[in-house]
Amino acid sequence: MGTGVSGAPKDWSDRFRPERAGTGTGRPDGHGGRTARTTRGWDVADTPDGDRNARGDRDDRMAAGDRHVPVLLDRVSELLGPALDAPGAVHVDATLGMGGHAAALLAAYPQLTLVGLDRDPQALEIAGRRLTAYSDRFHPVHAVYDRIGDVLADLGTDGVVGDGGVQGILFDLGVSSLQLDETARGFSYSRDADLDMRMDPTTGPTAADILNSYSAPELRRILREYGEERFAGPIANAIVRNRASTPFTRSAQLVELLYGVVPAASRRTGGHPAKRTFQALRIEVNAELEALRDALPAALDALAPGGRIVVLSYHSLEDRMTKRALAERTRSRTPLDLPVELPGHEPEFRLLTRGSETATDAETERNPRAAPVRLRAAERVAS
Repeated sequence: MGTGVSGAPKDWSDRFRPERAGTGTGRPDGHGGRTARTTRGWDVADTPDGDRNARGDRDDRMAAGDRHVPVLLDRVSELLGPALDAPGAVHVDATLGMGGHAAALLAAYPQLTLVGLDRDPQALEIAGRRLTAYSDRFHPVHAVYDRIGDVLADLGTDGVVGDGGVQGILFDLGVSSLQLDETARGFSYSRDADLDMRMDPTTGPTAADILNSYSAPELRRILREYGEERFAGPIANAIVRNRASTPFTRSAQLVELLYGVVPAASRRTGGHPAKRTFQALRIEVNAELEALRDALPAALDALAPGGRIVVLSYHSLEDRMTKRALAERTRSRTPLDLPVELPGHEPEFRLLTRGSETATDAETERNPRAAPVRLRAAERVAS
């Protein structure tokens, strides 16, 4: 059965996300225990990460949850509000994170039931503590968002979700503030750490596994497709050449290599040379685009008439996929040469935004991580 925050979240990860081959790298706790050094602008702590005790790490994560500023919170609430302001409304936060959007919606709508999905156990822990006051209306689930249909079917059996579908769904895509800020997770290219990058650190291959095992053509493909990296070929060749003598285990190794491969002129105009490579690795490690490709149709199918979906994307690949998914469902199926709409051929959804919306200057100043966001939204108008 689905549980409130006082119990453990339902866990769908083992059932639906079998572990892919991969050995991981570094110490089991994810800390490399390296001593001080500075390289290419890196500031590496002069005491091992492992010196911090578990309670201190947990307290820091909880403090991060309190400080977390949800992206476009007012606009998200405005778009979802008409669908959630009804008795018995159910909202699915498909990317719960630290629970910022969820807390605001639960506070604003006293009759709302909220289902929160996240693949990251740490995020579920933080959100659970943050949302303790709503334990009777909050149901956390350990799952990747492409399993939204299966999760809702299970919760329907438990009586949490009705047969008619849900009223709201939110996707806040990409890497979370928690994951970026926690050095040991390896998501950030600005701090040295084990090359991990798993959103769920309990399963799947790490970034180091990919760097040390993929062929040059495979590396070139993910760098080009997922990172839109102009220098994918030279980078892939350099990775294969370098790992023959020294396998990749740390972020600093990869950043050093990228500084040597990406031309200086491109570094001056194209941002940090590691930005696109780290994005590509993260997407590959977590199968993000495959999950989103399956999740969007399932989410649209799960909405009741009048239900609304909001998607926040942070790079062009996610946004293009979202745009296509919504366009397909907001298009009439009546042949273009007919003068009237055929019964049963009307669009299932209508767009709630004109194109994608971005953060205002004021929001970006208050929350710099909102700068790249693109928001799209739609409402179900037909069953």
